[in-house]
Amino acid sequence: MTCEVAYATRPKRQGKAQTLVATWTNALATAIRVKTSSGLITIYNLYIAVCAARQTTLKEHLITLLENALAALCRDGIVQNQEVPTVSLEATRQQIHGDFSSNIAMLLAKLCRMAPLSIAKRLVAEIPPDPAIRKIEVVQPGFINFFVQEAILFDVIAQALRDPLTFGRSSRGRGTKIQLEFVSANPTGPLHVGHGRGAAYGAALANLLRAVGCSVHTEYYVNDAGRQMDILALSVWLRYLEQHAYTVVMPDNAYRGAYIHDIAEAVSQTYGAQFLPTTFTPPQCADTADVETFLDVFIELCRTTLGEANYRTLHRFGCDSILTGIRDDLSRFGVVFDRWYSEQSLVEQGLLASALETLKLTSSVYEQDGALWFRSTGFGDEKDRVVIRDNGAPTYFASDIAYHVDKFSRGFDLALNVWGADHHGYISRVKAALQVMGIDPSRLEILLVQFASLYRSGQKVQMSTRSGEFVTLNELIADVGVDAARFFYISRRSDQHLDFDLDLAKAQSQENPVYYLQYAHARICSVFRALAQTGESFDREGALSHLGRLIESKERNLSTLLSRYTDVIWYAAQNREPHSLANYLRDLATEYHAYYNTHKILVEEFPLRSARLALCAAIKHVLQDGLSLLGVSAPEEM
Repeated sequence: MTCEVAYATRPKRQGKAQTLVATWTNALATAIRVKTSSGLITIYNLYIAVCAARQTTLKEHLITLLENALAALCRDGIVQNQEVPTVSLEATRQQIHGDFSSNIAMLLAKLCRMAPLSIAKRLVAEIPPDPAIRKIEVVQPGFINFFVQEAILFDVIAQALRDPLTFGRSSRGRGTKIQLEFVSANPTGPLHVGHGRGAAYGAALANLLRAVGCSVHTEYYVNDAGRQMDILALSVWLRYLEQHAYTVVMPDNAYRGAYIHDIAEAVSQTYGAQFLPTTFTPPQCADTADVETFLDVFIELCRTTLGEANYRTLHRFGCDSILTGIRDDLSRFGVVFDRWYSEQSLVEQGLLASALETLKLTSSVYEQDGALWFRSTGFGDEKDRVVIRDNGAPTYFASDIAYHVDKFSRGFDLALNVWGADHHGYISRVKAALQVMGIDPSRLEILLVQFASLYRSGQKVQMSTRSGEFVTLNELIADVGVDAARFFYISRRSDQHLDFDLDLAKAQSQENPVYYLQYAHARICSVFRALAQTGESFDREGALSHLGRLIESKERNLSTLLSRYTDVIWYAAQNREPHSLANYLRDLATEYHAYYNTHKILVEEFPLRSARLALCAAIKHVLQDGLSLLGVSAPEEM
């Protein structure tokens, strides 16, 4: 069953919200019929101006109309205020169902004890005449379908071309200060492909949040203190000794990658024989059955043999060498941080000591076996966690507490952490510590990223970090390029596993999503090059006056997709889902390729050619802008 509700049959209610809308909509309801000689409706531009002034998209405007209608049902007692669900509105995929559709009537049916079709008709009856709406249909089992005026639909082309720098942008997040921490890999080796996914996701998310008006500060937290860095220093020292003819057996759990040899060689070139011992008797594995304890014994031997000053020099040299490589790789990947925050600075500035003193004043910590423990079991953790070890050394957890306290002391409203999925169990204890420190834990949002598996020729590429047998981010970039790597990384939800097909990422075919997208942009550029070869140029304002010539269904579909761009960016930013923008761009590219293959752009008829060129120019801008938000280029030729 389909029911088109005519505006003339609707009761003229004058609630406060409806009066506000009716003030300008009723005046435009008649004026909307006025057309210029080119067939383009012009009076509706007032509607566009009102929406722009209110920072309102077409979708938001229609949601407001539904919300006002729902408020009227609440006043009539049909719906209880405390039971009102959130009004949702989705873009339709088939033109037969209009441009937008809402299922609000189905959500209300059980609450109101009424058939959803009846509720839908009541809601539509409360919506006043609006210049944005051509018609509204109510269809079984209770969907409300909105058909938008053609002129308003095509006006998105003018918006994109006249104000490209702000098209798609909004200020909905204005005033929100966000600290976004991502990657933060220990500087114990080069970044591998797993880190690359977090880098691509975090950088794209930062772009999206800024696009909706948020103030975003990005940070890389450098774990340059603690046991892992001691293992790195030991590993470099042992390879350094090997290069100077010492007989060395590397512990199984030391770092063994080729990059350790490179750092050791750099140490020799920089410091010569400064770190060579007069005598060297390495500990034996038989001294302890525990491999980790054996490693600690070896670290202590390194420290005492070198002396504290030399040990710190070697320690810093190894860390700086790794960090330099990480910075270079990320820069090559198009990822730049506002700040690299040193864990060691927490100690040097007294922030760690201060946080621990505050923690000790609470009842959330206790001493046992010479160590200080945090009662994380009281907050849902599986066991209590050590904050200070029995040797007096703070744990990583202690440093994380101090770091997060410092985040909020710097005035951020929200802290977003992008962590690997293997850190899932760490979330509850960090949030618990914040709560104990007097900080609302809801201000910390943890975004988990699953690692990626690489496939080449259908076979999984095996990786192991400690052994050094892993594919580095730099190697991936060299293999498939920055664009393919960035796009493939964010093509799925961050918390879903990603199978990265190296062969597909390099394929120049429709199956390769990033190639398909870039090819759509290059195709449009080729159209404008062909226009230039005829000696003509694109007259933007003149072309916009001919938009009324766009009457084909594919042209309407493309304009509808363009009109959703602002909402897509907001949704992607608000839900922390860059992949939703990637999916949108793929839909836009698919629709354009279909249009290009079935419709000639540079037709002989000047008005139609101009209108189609304007449509192409708007699509070109959105493809380029959307790809840039994802960190992907938009080449003009392929």
